[in-house]
Amino acid sequence: MRWWSVANFVSNAGTWMQLTVQNLLVLQITGSAAATGLSMSVQAAPALLMSVLGGAAVDRWPRKLTAAVSQALLAVIAFTTATLVALDRLDMTTLMVLAAVTGMVATVDNPACALLGNDLVPAEDVPSAIGVGALVFNAGRLAGAALAGVTVGFLGTAAAYFANGFSFLFVTAVIPFLRPAAGAVRQAAVRQAAVRQAAVGRAARRPASATSVREGLAFFARRPRLLALAAVTGISAVFGRNYGLTLAVLVTGPLAGGAGAFGTVSTVLAAGGIVGAVLGARLRRPSVRLVGALAATGALLQIAAGLSPSLAMLVALVLPMAVVESVSDTAGTAVLQTDPPAHLRGRVLGVWGSIGTVWSLGGPPALGLLMELAGPRGALITGGAVIALSLASGHLLHRRRVTTPVALTKDAAPQEALQTAA
Repeated sequence: MRWWSVANFVSNAGTWMQLTVQNLLVLQITGSAAATGLSMSVQAAPALLMSVLGGAAVDRWPRKLTAAVSQALLAVIAFTTATLVALDRLDMTTLMVLAAVTGMVATVDNPACALLGNDLVPAEDVPSAIGVGALVFNAGRLAGAALAGVTVGFLGTAAAYFANGFSFLFVTAVIPFLRPAAGAVRQAAVRQAAVRQAAVGRAARRPASATSVREGLAFFARRPRLLALAAVTGISAVFGRNYGLTLAVLVTGPLAGGAGAFGTVSTVLAAGGIVGAVLGARLRRPSVRLVGALAATGALLQIAAGLSPSLAMLVALVLPMAVVESVSDTAGTAVLQTDPPAHLRGRVLGVWGSIGTVWSLGGPPALGLLMELAGPRGALITGGAVIALSLASGHLLHRRRVTTPVALTKDAAPQEALQTAA
């Protein structure tokens, strides 16, 4: 697990270095901010339709092999882009194609790497492993963004892509030496046996891939916990969480701060994310109820941030906002990766990837429209109120749907009482 965490830190730093440089590269090629947003959407779009297929592939194929091959493919894409940039042969069309291919490979790589990390620890330590993963992600994000500027300044844009390619190769080299925990080995055997049995049963009836995808969708749709988690996370993603957008407009607008002030806010957000990841790693029994409570707390803090009279007050609120968001993400991911049976986890993560893509593509435009109509303060306050009221309403509806137990009277005959209860 220590080696896997080091490898993920290196990979995350390289990925965020490339993402930072890619935005600058698109601006350099086109001079258009809209084109920059389009390149990000093109890379994220494959997950909308292909995540369910990627999750099915992860359940069907050996996990270590799947993760190693996907990391190697991402390295090839990064090296190809770096070579084209170094030779000044990269145009916008080629960049879009490479971004789309990266997104397609990521639909397999993301669930494979997530579940591979869980296999390295006993089942009771999976929430802690997910918290460690969140900590590594946030640390890699900070390091990658910082290294991007240094790398481009001294070595040029192509160097960032080369560095990301080598980071993927490092992960690929580490994977063969990872040893799953004893419990995870047994779960893997059960998972493979279930997959083989299902494959034999459906061989003469329908294509295996279609059945695999259908099983994942059906399981997700029948699990109230997962549906509730999707609802809580979705409404929070649309009306909150996009603090890089809302707080940027609030700081530079009503609070009359500059780029330096927003940089301070961004640093506090990142620090809060790391603190939240550390706290999330201590969770032993995460639940959807905990995710909902944290989302409601974050909504109230968001409302307070919208009412902030000064930059100092906003910075004081941003830290707990980021901590709550990070702990909530860790708890939700733990529920998502431990609730399904072992042989369905890849497909459930694939379904979740498709749902999350809808939020990531639709949330920022919706929030931008809300800011156009209500201003940055109004968007934060309205969004927080919508989240809090929606969660409160859902909680009340859930409580009212709880079945009232049937009481058996002492003087009733047992058979009559049972018939009445039935």
